[in-house]
Amino acid sequence: MDRYLIEGGTPLRGKVTAMRSKNATLPILAATLLAESGKSRIRQIPDLRDINTMLQVLGHLGAKIEHDQQNHEVRIDATELTGEEAPYELVRQMRASFLVLGALIGRQQQAKVSLPGGCSLGQRPVDLHLRALAQLGVQIREESGYVVAEGEVKGGSVFFDRPTHTGTENILLAAAISSGKTRIVNAACDPEVVDLARFLCRMGARITGAGTQTIEVEGVKELGPVDYRPMPDRLEVGTLLCMAAATGGELEIEEARPDDLGIVLKKLRDMGCNITESDNSVAISAGQRLHATDFFTYPYPGFPTDLQACFVALSCLAKGTSHIRETIFDDRFSHCMELMRLGARITISGDVATVDGVDSLSGAVVMASDIRAGAGLVTACLAANGTSEVRRIYHIERGYEHLPEKLRAVGASIRKVS
Repeated sequence: MDRYLIEGGTPLRGKVTAMRSKNATLPILAATLLAESGKSRIRQIPDLRDINTMLQVLGHLGAKIEHDQQNHEVRIDATELTGEEAPYELVRQMRASFLVLGALIGRQQQAKVSLPGGCSLGQRPVDLHLRALAQLGVQIREESGYVVAEGEVKGGSVFFDRPTHTGTENILLAAAISSGKTRIVNAACDPEVVDLARFLCRMGARITGAGTQTIEVEGVKELGPVDYRPMPDRLEVGTLLCMAAATGGELEIEEARPDDLGIVLKKLRDMGCNITESDNSVAISAGQRLHATDFFTYPYPGFPTDLQACFVALSCLAKGTSHIRETIFDDRFSHCMELMRLGARITISGDVATVDGVDSLSGAVVMASDIRAGAGLVTACLAANGTSEVRRIYHIERGYEHLPEKLRAVGASIRKVS
């Protein structure tokens, strides 16, 4: 099985370019199913396993896919869909593939989609999605591990108990083509949700309020294909900033949007990093030992749960004691046991990790349990003395494009071996 070998202790220095957002591209790919004629062109898509899985799902449904991997773009013609079933074999690989449920309901008024898989992060139920669709007049039932949905979206008000990223996106997809007006209350405000709404509006949808807690969708009869480039990946940008901070480096990231990372940049400043922002780039300088800082994860614009592992890694090397509370998922501290193999001092009590900073970490063999946990482990290994081995890197490769090559370009000693 492939793994990363990392020789730590070298500061990252130089300039890199952020990839396009995985979490924005995936729902946008699902949205191409809503165009009843013509080809949609999505440019600069990242070369990731999750992207390829979503393209397989679309192809299984009958969409014609032209994937130009050399130029990082894909053309999708969904004129003649041949089915409404997204099978377990594909959906189990990635939770985001469940987004085709909303697209199929909007386009065909019927769908049969396997319950999703993906990273193991405790309970991640889709009941919020299903209840919301039911509130809009869609008939929902579960049979043999599949969600079967039938009926036209007639509009109405959807009230989410708590903000749900993919739940909000599924309702946007379902309501874009409908006979009524849909109001989403307590909607997710994430930039990726805004990017999906922007893409749908380019297709001809009528959506207002994206980026706020109340979104309104006035259904239209049809949508058309468009040419689009998704937003930069704020999670990759945040990860690279953490890696530079952990190694005491200086890094500039181009094609980044600092406005999407407000609280993340604040926490890095609180830890002692110098941050420079421009309209489309962000730079970090971290020459001194970091300071301990408390934080807790919360839906956007709060601190992102997907960067929690990287900041735990930073806290392991910070002076003082940090307290990190995870409020989004109930099983997202699995990386802490692996960090302790590197010499970290971490105590877990319920949803709080208490981290006592140490002077240095030492190389060891560690194992990634999910995409972001793997990124946190790489962050720590880049800063650790000696050689580390990161296993189960297939998780990491679901969310980070050519990570070893990108890191080597700015001075890291990391290679992928079989």
